[in-house]
Amino acid sequence: MEVFPLGIDIDLRRLRFFVEVVRQRGFSQAARVLFATQPTVSKAVKQLEEELGAALLDRTASPVQLTDAGRVVYERGRHLLAQAGDLGNELDELRGLRQGTLRLGFGRMGTTALFADVISEYRLRFPAIRVDVVVREHQELLANVRSGGVELALAFGPVPDDLDAKDVLRDELVALLPTDHALAARESVALRELRDEHLMLFDEGSHLNAAILAQAGGDAATQATAFPSQADLLFELVAAGGGVAFMPSRLEAARPHRRVRAVALETPGVPWIVRMAWRRGAYLSHAARAWMDIVSRHQLGGAGA
Repeated sequence: MEVFPLGIDIDLRRLRFFVEVVRQRGFSQAARVLFATQPTVSKAVKQLEEELGAALLDRTASPVQLTDAGRVVYERGRHLLAQAGDLGNELDELRGLRQGTLRLGFGRMGTTALFADVISEYRLRFPAIRVDVVVREHQELLANVRSGGVELALAFGPVPDDLDAKDVLRDELVALLPTDHALAARESVALRELRDEHLMLFDEGSHLNAAILAQAGGDAATQATAFPSQADLLFELVAAGGGVAFMPSRLEAARPHRRVRAVALETPGVPWIVRMAWRRGAYLSHAARAWMDIVSRHQLGGAGA
């Protein structure tokens, strides 16, 4: 293993670029996330390697792989960047929301639209605060919270022990059926009645998928497919007769489809709970706490306090 020389000053910007290259598994995707060019990202990582006197990446592999030294720098670097973010949050607190940035993470399931009123009110009340919203897959969002890339993120289902969370939205799943389906005229349907259907599931909601398949029973699991969490795609697949999908009722109501009908699931149903998560023990900026206050007042979906 390569050994780092002592007393090195590390450029946090270069460290952030390196961590993002590892997280995104390549320079091109990291450049898009960082809003930088690929040569800029590559140069920053090369300069970091020169600062440390060690190769951090094996660039001959595809995707790029960490060296032994790279693994050490990546793990330490994530914590350093998170601590730097905490420092920035505390300084923003002292400025009394006269400047600063609130970094939020949302999933790809379409929940951003449900928070439009919250975002609008926040911007009206705190116009000097820049609100940055990133959209990622669920597990990637949790990783961004841990690294300090976002301060608050929406979490679907159970939250890992290293994160704190508060319920902010609760809803029930509905079944999406083509309008000519034999069960489409029903007010409600039991999941066991759908066990012979091709079930199309969100790939973000593994805990929800398990509950759906358990209630459906039979051979439902062998006839289920997980799709990217794109609501529009599921609507079109259902309309085309590709199968039965499931969606929170509020998301379905926000984008009705003339060839798709939403049917309630009979008791016990499948609850859809969204939580706002943050790194356990992290300093929550005044901007983040103000966001949480507004979310709580809006009582989205009747979520508890």
